[in-house]
Amino acid sequence: MVDPSQIREHLEVVGSDGEHVGRVDHVLGDQIELARLDLADGFKHHMIPVSWVDHVGEHVHLNVTRDEARARWTGKH
Repeated sequence: MVDPSQIREHLEVVGSDGEHVGRVDHVLGDQIELARLDLADGFKHHMIPVSWVDHVGEHVHLNVTRDEARARWTGKH
């Protein structure tokens, strides 16, 4: 299990397929709030669970693909 304190603001989040998912805005308990940067997503915050994190290095690496993450994330205005 990844220690949420390793997940820092502004780190890029990538799926298990190496594709860009987003950037960390905040960690809120067991959820990661992604920054509202993507015009295609309507500038909404998206939430993903810390449990999806495989490891943290230069990026936050998920154990799900980008498409899986985008299909399952939750939105927050």
